[in-house]
Amino acid sequence: MQCRVDVAVMIGSGVPAGLRALGQSVCWVVLLNGERRGTAFASRNEAEQCKAAWLAQLQAECADSLH
Repeated sequence: MQCRVDVAVMIGSGVPAGLRALGQSVCWVVLLNGERRGTAFASRNEAEQCKAAWLAQLQAECADSLH
């Protein structure tokens, strides 16, 4: 099964209230097959790290299913 993992940017009212209260007007989220997974991140780097973790987990699951 092929899964797509992306990082998307959210701006303005799309930013969760907790981040907006901290002065953030932009955040990044991880999408798995187009659906948001997990929390919103204050930096793109954090979101990219989360994306890498998702990819590693999915790769491990695929390797396990081959055995």
